[in-house]
Amino acid sequence: MSIGFRALGTAVAVSALAFGALTFGGMTAKSEEIVQAKFTADGEVMRPVGWRQWVFVGTPLTPNALNGGEAPFPEFHNVYVEPSAFAAYSATGEWPEGTQIAKELTLVRAGDDCNDNGSCAEVSGVGYFQGEFQGLELSIKDNTRYADQPGGWAYFSFGHQPEPYAETAKAFPAEACNACHEASAADDFVFTQFYPVLRAAKGGQ
Repeated sequence: MSIGFRALGTAVAVSALAFGALTFGGMTAKSEEIVQAKFTADGEVMRPVGWRQWVFVGTPLTPNALNGGEAPFPEFHNVYVEPSAFAAYSATGEWPEGTQIAKELTLVRAGDDCNDNGSCAEVSGVGYFQGEFQGLELSIKDNTRYADQPGGWAYFSFGHQPEPYAETAKAFPAEACNACHEASAADDFVFTQFYPVLRAAKGGQ
């Protein structure tokens, strides 16, 4: 995913103003300064509001054409980090308690100008382009609420289909998502190795 330095700087600045107690220069932000997810009375997480206005950090793609026609995750993954958590990560190099990371799935664009391998010819050249929204997922770091999950990270899906997405979601069992993140993610259960925006933010602490 691509975002200009001006837009990224604005997102961080707005976050710091809105949550004035956030500290920089290596000091750890307090969890109460991080915008928290909302939950129902029975513990289901509520769909976040305005996730497309969060800090956009990248879009991995593993298309079917490069995975024998059966990629586990064939869609584009548009990944957004809640701004107060991103500001804290930029300041400390650590994901704070309450961090929310949204992943919106988007189909690979199809059309009459597209090839059998899923690539399409556009004015910029032949490549893969985004089509329609196809699902929304969320990860949350909360060692109090999810003490039984490795690293305190829990993972949710609001549906693997076009909008409207579900309003609430239950946490997946650890073996469904968390185990893969624990085994392969580079930085505290987050696949930082695939997101230069996150690597740059961590390096700038």
